[in-house]
Amino acid sequence: MAEMRTPRLSVDIVSDVMCPWCIIGWLKFERVMDHFEGRLDFRVQWHPFELNPDMPPEGEDAAAHVMRKYGISAEQSRANTGQLAAIAGELGFAFNRGPDFRMRNSFDAHRLLTWAGASEAPDQAAPTGVQTALKLALFRAHFTDNRDVSDHDVLADVAASVGLDRARAAAILASDEFGAMVRTEESWWADRNITGVPAFILGGQMLVPGAQDPEVFIRVIEKKVLAPAA
Repeated sequence: MAEMRTPRLSVDIVSDVMCPWCIIGWLKFERVMDHFEGRLDFRVQWHPFELNPDMPPEGEDAAAHVMRKYGISAEQSRANTGQLAAIAGELGFAFNRGPDFRMRNSFDAHRLLTWAGASEAPDQAAPTGVQTALKLALFRAHFTDNRDVSDHDVLADVAASVGLDRARAAAILASDEFGAMVRTEESWWADRNITGVPAFILGGQMLVPGAQDPEVFIRVIEKKVLAPAA
């Protein structure tokens, strides 16, 4: 009797390192993968999206940025920050936004993420690889450690921390390598009406927008992936 193979679901995540809801959405999705352990395998890949493509090299004070961009008060901004920190904390992630916390330009971070993704084997058995490790390290560097993830030395250090070659990372950052790929991917997703992040695309066709609770993903996967295959 032939051995039954566990079905595999591709998960494309369009995301920005600057997006707090993106790390929250990922932490929730990890629980979805745990829920389907033994019934469904996953293959996760990350794709670029810039919330603020015109962010200057020096960045912008995060509180001032949010108030300006969304037209809210300082009190509302503090309340939103507290809410995000509480949600992330329940999921095991620390938001340590100090008074000097700044929004940064994320284009170079996306170039390194594109490089990391290209280095993974398309048929790797594990659901995640070095690209996911780099993405999570960048989230921690920005939101937890308040490091400048637009700075090339910081980016090279973060890449090295997940096992990538630091010298190669530095060489990429000193050039325009992978820049065209990032722009092409951003345009590709924009043409498919991805206008906010995180955006989870399951099986190449089912869009689940936002940092949804695990139950939302579980319902979609049970109904649209596992039921038709039964």
